[in-house]
Amino acid sequence: MGYLSNKRILVTGGAGFLGSFVVEKLRERGCKEIFVPRSKDYNLVEMEAVKRLYQDARPNIVIHLASLVGGIGANRANPGKFFYDNLMMGVQMMEAGRRASIEKFVAVGTICAYPKFTPVPFKEEDLWNGYPEETNAPYGLAKKMLLVQAQAYRQQYGFNAIYLLPVNLYGPRDNFDPESSHVIPALIRKCIEAKALPQSFNLPPATITIWGTGRATREFLYVEDAAEGILLASEWYNKPDPVNLGAGFEISIKDLVQLIAKLTGFNGEIVWDSSQPDGQPRRKLDISRAEKEFGFKAKTSFAEGLRKTMDWYISSTSM
Repeated sequence: MGYLSNKRILVTGGAGFLGSFVVEKLRERGCKEIFVPRSKDYNLVEMEAVKRLYQDARPNIVIHLASLVGGIGANRANPGKFFYDNLMMGVQMMEAGRRASIEKFVAVGTICAYPKFTPVPFKEEDLWNGYPEETNAPYGLAKKMLLVQAQAYRQQYGFNAIYLLPVNLYGPRDNFDPESSHVIPALIRKCIEAKALPQSFNLPPATITIWGTGRATREFLYVEDAAEGILLASEWYNKPDPVNLGAGFEISIKDLVQLIAKLTGFNGEIVWDSSQPDGQPRRKLDISRAEKEFGFKAKTSFAEGLRKTMDWYISSTSM
């Protein structure tokens, strides 16, 4: 039986994409008392709801995953809401946790907190060396304040809060809504739908349009690996320094599009809309601290993870 197995654990966002895998892995570790709040019952932007949540859950440990998230388009359309909702959820959850004298608060931040022109690979020490990429800066800075709060509360109150920085996630159960999805689910859906329609009506291959130039690079972490990293940190990590969670590779958006087109069997034309933003120019993490501090190393290969994600999407849409 591990450290977490006999604890009461509150997982905000536990019904979401990443959270559902975190909850599954907690159960695999023998955890019996897991409280997963739903937004319809607890609006974490409101302090009264946060207080009520702590009274109802009585947690020893909080894993704070709840956030308002989306791709470049969603961030660009809702910068104020992305800033306010994410800031208030995090600040109030941690403050209420301190007041309730919980054992540990696990704050999960975002790669968007890093400066726009961070040297590659991103090291945790570089986190404050510039302003984030403009399209997602309000979201990134709101989540970054959790690190400031965690370190301040540790210093003043001896509060055990840790801060993790996962890179872009992907996998089964992701959000495939074209209005708000991130790049991998958006591309999978585009390619599969563009392939299916011409085949159904015996038409020429369709065209898909991709934002940006394709030159930007990204690193991606399979969601089950991310969940495992979060739980390893919850079990073993108790320091103020932020920790990257990643897979340690970099791929250009152009190569990513070609890979997903190949895996889905899409052979139509790919058009690049360079009037739309690329987002951050490059992303790749230094992942050595996570391995050193709590033994985390991603296990799922990118091709395997993409196949699992595609299989899930196809089965969930009965295509």
